Amino acid sequence: MEPTSHHLLSPDTAFDGGDLDCGNGLLLLIRKHIDPLPQGGLLELRSTEISVDEDLPAWCRMTKNELVSWTKVGKQRSFLISKGPLAARSAANAASLPATPRAAAPEAVSATEPVALPRREPVAPRPVPALTVTGMGSWPRPRWLVEAMHAHVQGRLDDTAFQETADDAVRLIAAAQQRAGATLYTDGEQRRDSYASFVATRLDNCQLVPLIDLLPLVEDPVAFEAELRALDVPAGEVRHPGVFGRIRRSRPIAVHEFDFLRSVTDAPIKIALPGPYLLTRTMWMDCIADNVYANREQIAADIVRVLREEVMDLLDAGVSIVQLDEPVLSEVVFSGQKNKRSFMCGALSESEGPEHELGFAKELVNAVIAGLPRERIALHVCRGNWTPDESVALSGSYAPLIPTLAGMKVGAYLLEACTPRAGDMELLRGLPQDARIGVGVVNQKDQAIEPDDEIAGRIARAISLFGADRVLLHPDCGFATFADNPICSATIAEAKLAAIARAALRFRSP
Repeated sequence: MEPTSHHLLSPDTAFDGGDLDCGNGLLLLIRKHIDPLPQGGLLELRSTEISVDEDLPAWCRMTKNELVSWTKVGKQRSFLISKGPLAARSAANAASLPATPRAAAPEAVSATEPVALPRREPVAPRPVPALTVTGMGSWPRPRWLVEAMHAHVQGRLDDTAFQETADDAVRLIAAAQQRAGATLYTDGEQRRDSYASFVATRLDNCQLVPLIDLLPLVEDPVAFEAELRALDVPAGEVRHPGVFGRIRRSRPIAVHEFDFLRSVTDAPIKIALPGPYLLTRTMWMDCIADNVYANREQIAADIVRVLREEVMDLLDAGVSIVQLDEPVLSEVVFSGQKNKRSFMCGALSESEGPEHELGFAKELVNAVIAGLPRERIALHVCRGNWTPDESVALSGSYAPLIPTLAGMKVGAYLLEACTPRAGDMELLRGLPQDARIGVGVVNQKDQAIEPDDEIAGRIARAISLFGADRVLLHPDCGFATFADNPICSATIAEAKLAAIARAALRFRSP
């Protein structure tokens, strides 16, 4: 691409990318500076890297941003990029933009050692009785919260304002669980854009990047584009954690979620976290993370460290159950010619075969929870939960997963059992006899509310297999894994939870 005339418009913000190329962190910096701008806002990028001449126009085309002009003087290049089409620029937009451009030098990777947050005095948790009724974690977010979430991620809404907005949504979710008769509460993951990628907004040196931004970085763009097309949510709407420095935890990942929920309920509380294997598979995209870490074992070590710190803080705070989500385990054993790989961004990263991956996952989970109170740690596995369409989710019994699950030193397993895709729950008898078994007794993908008698039949079978003292009750998975694509409405979510609670009453002593 040949340089155009000198810029005729003034940028609203600017930064110097130095000699970084698009595969070496430049796109992360572009996204960091352009996201806070309104549609039609102008970013000036300065660069001395020759490959940007070709890669930047391609990125603009894919992301539907407009390359307005670019100039070159010697090795120094200057690109003017409009967020979205330039035609969207208006006097109202211009008035809301910074008065002068912000200039920034290329950002270096942080080499400082992580510093653990101060521990709080431990608080005794509320007990979790047998036949407890709980949601898996996520709950449909109100539209006004989703809009606030996008504004927050893009830097247009400050953290205080976003957290106050999310507080209002959590109050609604707590009230819904109370009406439904739940006995173990979650906050509905209202502050999270998805079940896993939200960690990029809480950890240092991480940034949420639209999946489509990764296309110019991969070795095989055609194959990667095919993977993106297979996702149930358009790639332009899914943001992926990008790592541009060593992962550190200088603030909680989810302890603040617990603290607020505790302020509005006295019920036992469960907090879900993405598991270490899921995060490693999600965050180790070798087109980005290999600029910081030599291999995924290195990034896994930092992920284990920050998750372990978080789990310990959650337990100290009084969380009754900390749930580790490891849905990518099902992709490891069930993805094949008859199974469309769907919903799990972690499935897009490297895999070394089922035996190696399952062993790696077991080691990571056990490293996070080593020495912690086993009875307060749970593991959740599912087969795909970004769409109500059962036909695109993975399918297969627990048989190939049982040895791995049994080797993870958790005190409870919260598993799908309602959907036919999960096979017969009798296989779960192969799990440790001293662990609790959470049984999915309603299918969150089915918009119909299951009859109480049908749910009671599933509960009766679980009790016959595991004993009432070991059984926990929940939907197969969350009601809204991804904020922009809930599985069902809040009304249906509450009705399904209430149906579980009514059926569970038949099995409790008066």
